[in-house]
Amino acid sequence: MNAAFDAAAVNLSARDRYRLGLATLCHVVTSCVSLIFITEYYRHLLPLAENSRDRILAAAIGVVPFALCSIVFTMRRFSFGYALGFYFFTLILGYIWLVEFSTFPYDHRAAAISAFASGIAFLIPTLLVGSPFPRRFTLTAGQLRGLLAVIVPLSIVVLAIGTMFEFQLASPEDMYKFRSEISLPRWLQYAIGIVSGALLPFAYACFVQFKRYALAALCLLLLVLFYPVTLTKVSLLAPGWMLFLTVLCAYFETRMAVVLSLLLPILAGVLMVVLYRYGLRGHNAFLYFGTVNFRMIAMPSSALDFYNDFFTTHQLTHFCQITPLKLIMACPYDKPLSLYMADSYHLGYFNASLFATEGIASVGMALAPASALVCGLIISLGNRAAAGLPPRFVLLSSGLLLQIFINVPLTIALVTHGAAVLFLLWYVAPRDVLGDRPAEVP
Repeated sequence: MNAAFDAAAVNLSARDRYRLGLATLCHVVTSCVSLIFITEYYRHLLPLAENSRDRILAAAIGVVPFALCSIVFTMRRFSFGYALGFYFFTLILGYIWLVEFSTFPYDHRAAAISAFASGIAFLIPTLLVGSPFPRRFTLTAGQLRGLLAVIVPLSIVVLAIGTMFEFQLASPEDMYKFRSEISLPRWLQYAIGIVSGALLPFAYACFVQFKRYALAALCLLLLVLFYPVTLTKVSLLAPGWMLFLTVLCAYFETRMAVVLSLLLPILAGVLMVVLYRYGLRGHNAFLYFGTVNFRMIAMPSSALDFYNDFFTTHQLTHFCQITPLKLIMACPYDKPLSLYMADSYHLGYFNASLFATEGIASVGMALAPASALVCGLIISLGNRAAAGLPPRFVLLSSGLLLQIFINVPLTIALVTHGAAVLFLLWYVAPRDVLGDRPAEVP
């Protein structure tokens, strides 16, 4: 079924474009409704003013110009940049809405304009640059089989070593309390990040493509077993998230699957809150809404609010938060930025996306769009590396990185979480073997 969708992915019919545009419009509206509920129920955690008709109207008017940019997602073909661009589009949309309610004293209008320009600057290269790299080396079917035979045992070894250092069976509600106590060697942090962010998702996508479902299930099991070691929501939710993407890819064209991958979870949270307000569900509705709509979607957007406030009154980093640069240049921050955010706002240790870290923190809101453009050019390297691979395979193998990129800086996602490794794997992956009609199935 997916083969037919992917074969038609380049040239969608007018009806399919209409459906994709309608789904995108529904996503924008649903996201805004979700943010209204976020403001109502989580003002005690975020610096937000109360909902009012005037503020909601101002926020709705404010997001319209950026929301209109979503039409580009109905016109461009799928790529890794398309998927990540849509997730970052949602992040910027959320911030432009929330900034109307922000109680921080920085210049909200200038920050909203900067966010708008940063979003556009990032989308231009990630959606337009996709020409393939010259192919100097490609794995054979046998070499791919050997690589997969190494990835799974290597993951088991890294997992076993991780359990020797840390193993804590904490509930989702307590994970943030115990995560601050985790202390892993730097080399092991890199190993876990690369294995769980790149190697296992790549292997999972390969096994799904080859219909080796038992091995694909093993990859998902290994991903969730990293949760007691890392206590991250990405590890905890990884199996469900990867299966969700797989089902979407089986029944929808890949671009529609990207849109639905955010629309459906957000819509489910909104419906649960609506039912709760009418007394049809208990308080358990907020366990889902708080995990998905608040922490997974709204918090990455709200992080821009915190970073704008902090770096309006503090020195910029000028990229000195990047470890190699910190060794050769003076830096006013001797600890990770997440620690300074925790000390200043008492919301725990949270990182932020490239728009906050490589943008606002490094160069300020005025130059943040230029930084976003450069970051977009870096992401476009992934487009070029993956050119020629089946869209479903690219989406599944990058499924966890989509969640990681909206929560951590670009440099950390590339190095610590293995995005650069995944780009390399895409580059050397054999197109004839991984296609919808593979020449040889390992």
